[in-house]
Amino acid sequence: MSGLQGLAQENIWFDKSRYDEAERCFYETKNGVPQTSQSQNASKPEDQSELVSRFKSLELDNKNLHKVVDDLRATLSKLESRMAILEKGQSPASKSVTVTKAAPVQTPKVEKHNGAADDDDDDIDLFGSDEEDEEAERIKAERVKEYSQRKAKKPALIAKSSILLDVKPWDDETDMSKLEGCVRSIQMDGLLWGASKLVPVGYGIKKLQINCVVEDDKVGTDILEEEITKYEDYVQSVDIAAFNKI
Repeated sequence: MSGLQGLAQENIWFDKSRYDEAERCFYETKNGVPQTSQSQNASKPEDQSELVSRFKSLELDNKNLHKVVDDLRATLSKLESRMAILEKGQSPASKSVTVTKAAPVQTPKVEKHNGAADDDDDDIDLFGSDEEDEEAERIKAERVKEYSQRKAKKPALIAKSSILLDVKPWDDETDMSKLEGCVRSIQMDGLLWGASKLVPVGYGIKKLQINCVVEDDKVGTDILEEEITKYEDYVQSVDIAAFNKI
């Protein structure tokens, strides 16, 4: 059997794509079509290798995605199991709470008998209430009296004020020591003189600045000014420099 007869009887055509490509090139050359298939055929192995690499990368990504999905499923199943455990743990407590809330409060029933009621009526004292009221009124009056006595023994709060006075002389020839002596010679109930100093005013004139503490109910500023200005040989005017409650 020759080679041609063997090929004629062969049912499988190996490399059919190569023969189809060669036939296409033959007809293109015969019809005058420029042949660009060689470069295309040359680039086919490169394209195939690129496709293979892309497929491999896609397969790798697919495996990674499957792994992530499996991890998520495992985590979700763990969460579901924990939630189920928590719900089981909380359900008895809620049941116990509802049971305690639903439990009614039983009040003991008091049975009244006619005989017991009659005995209670016999024990009531119709005249004892007046005596008790008189005793309560007497105790109340004694307590009020004791409170009034204690309050009377407490010293009353005395309102006081601190006053700073500016006493001005007529001129620079006024004897300031005598002026201060005249001011301090003023004595009255509720008046206490304090520290003093000479403050320059101008042109050699100095004023006396003196502090005093007064009881508001006994001594007023008007009285002080009136008493000080009585010494008209030394005092020209009196001013209140500061007034503070103590």
